[in-house]
Amino acid sequence: MTSPLCPAWANVPKPVIGMIHLPALPGAPGYRGDITSIREHILTDARALRDGGVHGLMLENFGDVPFFADSVPTHTVTHMTALAKAVKDEIDLPLGINVLRNDGMSALAVAHAVGAEYIRVNVLSGACLTDQGVITGKAAELMRYRQQIGADHIKVLADVRVKHAAPLADRPLNEEVDELVQRAAAEGVIVSGIGTGHPTDPQLVRQVKEQAPDTPVFIGSGATPETLKALLPHADGFIVGSYFKAGGQLDQPIDPARVKAFLRAIQM
Repeated sequence: MTSPLCPAWANVPKPVIGMIHLPALPGAPGYRGDITSIREHILTDARALRDGGVHGLMLENFGDVPFFADSVPTHTVTHMTALAKAVKDEIDLPLGINVLRNDGMSALAVAHAVGAEYIRVNVLSGACLTDQGVITGKAAELMRYRQQIGADHIKVLADVRVKHAAPLADRPLNEEVDELVQRAAAEGVIVSGIGTGHPTDPQLVRQVKEQAPDTPVFIGSGATPETLKALLPHADGFIVGSYFKAGGQLDQPIDPARVKAFLRAIQM
């Protein structure tokens, strides 16, 4: 049996992580000048996810398009820390941090400051061609930084063949997964479709799980009650964003009824 990523999930067969998409933060082109409304927006979404029955949360700066390839500005980190702390103080669920597009160091710093349990890193090892240019994994720097600040308890989930990206070279999937887990030290692997909300290929999930049988494998996009049947045999958990929004639309708030419908489907 695959070990749970968090102690809180010891008795949860297939944990569901609900996404909290931050609107544009100060400094981003889409920022509307009201950080208080952002705080209330994400707390409302967090409450809806909790009430719907999710087992964990993931906070990311989804509204900060266009994204920086690597390090984000200091003000982004500080605002994300304050907002994550607000969520952590009110919602008694494991929390994860993702700093887009690939700032794992900042994600780890935020998580450590607020008591979060895990982070997501889109490109932990290897290199990908993205709309931000070429993004290169920094596993060596991240894992040493984690040890330096005493944050070994914060788990690292990393994408394999991450969405919104293309590999720089065609490599066998088993090699990519092996290096992500064995050499880059990822403690969880995320498999997604080609973009946000796009379905994840069940055969790809199967191949990843076969290569990493002792590592939690999460679905990172496109999970719905209709797609669950094909994904459940190989996935250890789900990260859900688009489906939980009203009407399945990314710019809408979380709909608790859709959250509950997904949780019912996963238990059938």
